[in-house]
Amino acid sequence: RLVLATLHVNHHLERMADLCVNIAKLGKVKRVISSESEVVIDGFEEMGSRAEEMTRIALDSLFRRDPEAAQSLVALDELIDNSNRRVVQQLARLEGDAAMREWALLMIIVSRCLERIGDNAVDIGEQTAYLVSGDFQEFEDASHPGGDR
Repeated sequence: RLVLATLHVNHHLERMADLCVNIAKLGKVKRVISSESEVVIDGFEEMGSRAEEMTRIALDSLFRRDPEAAQSLVALDELIDNSNRRVVQQLARLEGDAAMREWALLMIIVSRCLERIGDNAVDIGEQTAYLVSGDFQEFEDASHPGGDR
């Protein structure tokens, strides 16, 4: 089980790294200055902090073989999902020229990448539960009630 869980965790860590690369590339896009953009940036800071916290908890729960800590990721995932929805709603309300609309679309992608990092942390938590119990079950999360993904 350890080998199988490690392979899956490695896959999720690689996906998280790819998402970080995407965020870094999109961060190079010229920022459109508006009062709304500051709200979006604040949302990204919140989501980024939460994604970092979730990654730490996921890896720590794996290291300590702690399924309860792994399960706690579900509640944190709900928070990052809610932040994603708020940021996307804020971006969808932006009006302006083509540059503003393009910036908003790219920032929606950044928001989605941050949200997916959280989802991958939950997936690592699921591997922890599998490692400890020998029974793989997806955690139920806020964005997919009933564990449907």
